Amino acid sequence: MGTTQLETVPEPKYRHLKTVISEALDSEFAVGEILPNERDLAARFGVARATLRQALEQLELEGRLQRRRGVGTTVAPPRMGVSVGSTAHNWPGVSDTAWELADGTREVPPASVVRHLGTGQDEPVHVVRRLRVSGGQPVAAELLYVPAASVPGLAAADAPTGTARGAAVLRELESLGLEGEDRAVELGSARSDDAKQLDRLPGAPVLVVTTRFFAGGGTAAVSVATYRADTCRLTFGDTGDVEVHS
Repeated sequence: MGTTQLETVPEPKYRHLKTVISEALDSEFAVGEILPNERDLAARFGVARATLRQALEQLELEGRLQRRRGVGTTVAPPRMGVSVGSTAHNWPGVSDTAWELADGTREVPPASVVRHLGTGQDEPVHVVRRLRVSGGQPVAAELLYVPAASVPGLAAADAPTGTARGAAVLRELESLGLEGEDRAVELGSARSDDAKQLDRLPGAPVLVVTTRFFAGGGTAAVSVATYRADTCRLTFGDTGDVEVHS
């Protein structure tokens, strides 16, 4: 990274510094490479550390940098595309090796999911937890809610536990005739559980993609996937049929 004279620049110093650092990331640094520490960077550019932090925070929000605990600030890989308008419909787990199965339980879903599923308020459903990893880093965490009526071949009393239960639920779903799906996207803040799974601080920006899967004339399952906003971008298929909330 070269030095730059910031005092004569009319725009905020941190914004111009962000542009200079971004150009250096393209020409001088490789993905995953660790940046010099804040003290060295501030001295090199002749700015206060507070100004430097503002520039680095903006680059992190834009997905150019990642701050990893115990490692430092590294150059981020290109953002992963999250398809939200595709005409190709598949059950979760079908030819989908990007997700790692984490757990399978039976729980009472939150009220927002109950409304989609049409189940009883206190009725437990199968909950499959999955994690999506890219470049060795977690980028998304998913909760898939499946009513017992959608997987009648999986008796609650005989169902295995943990990842075996999750795998069994996904297999049973594949036997249903998927009639379609719809998605809604919201910009939100990471809750404590999501933040821990995604290696982020609570309150960090996330994209929440809620997908309803239809079979048998109704909603057969609901997926709530939380994506790190700094590592993901939305992509739209041919139809662009996506509902965006802010």
